[in-house]
Amino acid sequence: MTMHRRRFLQRAGLGLPSLAALTSLSACKVSPAEANTSASSGSEGVIVVGAGISGLAAARHLADQGEEVVVLEARNRIGGRIWTSDKWAGVPLDLGASWIHGIDNNPIATLATKAKARTVVTDPDSSTDYLPDGSEVDDAHEKAMEGWQSKMEDALAAYQDNADKDTSVRSVVERALHWSSLSDDDKVLASFGLNDYEHEYSGSVGQMSALYFDSGADIKGKDVLFPGGYRRITDLLARGLSIRTGHVVKHIDWNSSGVTVGTNKGTFHGGHVVVTLPLGVLQSGAVTFGPGLPASKRNAIAQLGMGVLNKCYLRFPRVFWPDTDWMTYMPELGKYGQWEQWINITRPTGQPVLLGFNAADFGRTIEGWSDTQIVNSAMGTLRTIFGSDIPTPVDCQITRWASDPYARGSYSYNKIGSTPAMRDHLAAAVDDRVHFAGEATHRASYQTVHGAYLSGIRAAKEIAD
Repeated sequence: MTMHRRRFLQRAGLGLPSLAALTSLSACKVSPAEANTSASSGSEGVIVVGAGISGLAAARHLADQGEEVVVLEARNRIGGRIWTSDKWAGVPLDLGASWIHGIDNNPIATLATKAKARTVVTDPDSSTDYLPDGSEVDDAHEKAMEGWQSKMEDALAAYQDNADKDTSVRSVVERALHWSSLSDDDKVLASFGLNDYEHEYSGSVGQMSALYFDSGADIKGKDVLFPGGYRRITDLLARGLSIRTGHVVKHIDWNSSGVTVGTNKGTFHGGHVVVTLPLGVLQSGAVTFGPGLPASKRNAIAQLGMGVLNKCYLRFPRVFWPDTDWMTYMPELGKYGQWEQWINITRPTGQPVLLGFNAADFGRTIEGWSDTQIVNSAMGTLRTIFGSDIPTPVDCQITRWASDPYARGSYSYNKIGSTPAMRDHLAAAVDDRVHFAGEATHRASYQTVHGAYLSGIRAAKEIAD
């Protein structure tokens, strides 16, 4: 059967360190660089902090305008939360962002055409769905699930229309559904809808703002994957840029004469800086800001949420699952949020590979587990669905984005008490010298690659104009 509410495909674009070997980036000017380097000989150039999609977009735009630009990247690779793994020869896998979400009028789709990158459509309605005992969802269960989903959406819409105080998505839904009076079976069906929100927005429904959880713009057009990996986009943008990898930024200072960026390998001077640090890194305090940031920006950093969506790729000796794009599983009540969403990677790669997602609280919890524990947990679900005689995976690739010191999460969400305007405050330049970009700064398209890209272009234009 097919469930038609696969909303998280429509939004979740960013996020997802792992077991993968690092990619070769010979097409870019990537170097460790010496200390005490200026962005330009006159110290009037631009320093970009971070070689993710927003930093590369800003640097590309500025370089094409004739500006002197240097990009400082903490990792020994570019891409940030875009990371294509080459661990399995001939099977490039994206450990972070995977999709172009909504190819209509999407700048990433335009870049993909320019890069001559092959894309494959994934259909959110191509799904096989399973109940806690592993049996396939039938018409009656599908109708019941859609009924609960409609009630949730109606309850949240009514709350947004009438409430003047924020609360969690979970509290609104449970109140509207009279949770304590539901049977366990109905709670399982309704819980699937709650976890769907968590996969889409990356935050726990217990912390997600009921007033603003869905404040982003609608996505238009089909969703596509890159069989050759998302790096086709970042490599295109990085071509010819001066990118210094292994430079961990510690401090950013500024005054009327320019900016100073201190790293573990020296100090850089320039006229402007574009800060593309993920929200989670800003929240960690790992980078300090000289004169201090305005109260509105500090408040936005503190109030917005940084969520988690982790991936577990399992490679098998053979295919034993159905030929649909998606599989979903509804665990029993005591295992809420565990291994509910799976995608059939055999379709784009031609290899027997499954990808399981875990979001929010459970996604964060298992980061403390060993790879073996995570795989065993995943296999428990797959054996419930397909039987105990299915083969053991021959290898795995697993992400732990919340534990990555240069990400501190997968992508941002609207936490209780935050507002959409806080994203504007996060994006605002400071003293016309310090500019900010990244998915969390894009009010309409946060959580997406195209939102991150557009934020980089916006920051670059603030400088160029």
